[in-house]
Amino acid sequence: MKFSTWFVGLAAISLLLPISVFARQKDKDSGNFTLPSAAEVGSTQLSPGHYKAEWTGNGSNLQVSILKDKQVVATTPAKLVQGASQDAVVVNSSTNKLEQIDFGKLKEELVLPGQ
Repeated sequence: MKFSTWFVGLAAISLLLPISVFARQKDKDSGNFTLPSAAEVGSTQLSPGHYKAEWTGNGSNLQVSILKDKQVVATTPAKLVQGASQDAVVVNSSTNKLEQIDFGKLKEELVLPGQ
């Protein structure tokens, strides 16, 4: 009887482990950022505030969704680059376009194309 209880417990843990790994992977493909002033992504004007970027794909072929309050407000292609040391956003001062989002904790940068 003890063996069957132990076996059922082990089976349950082995089924839950892949779910937790998947959940962590999803968190890795997203990051929060703050826009201190208005900026554009494509033809969408973003107001200052807190946003979340979620991306799918890999390397230089990403599709990024910008979310505000869990709703997608803009999408854009981007590439993922290693090397961010702190959280930051880069907005082109002459065009007011969002060019880069740095996620220091992930040590990654999303580089948006010149739109």
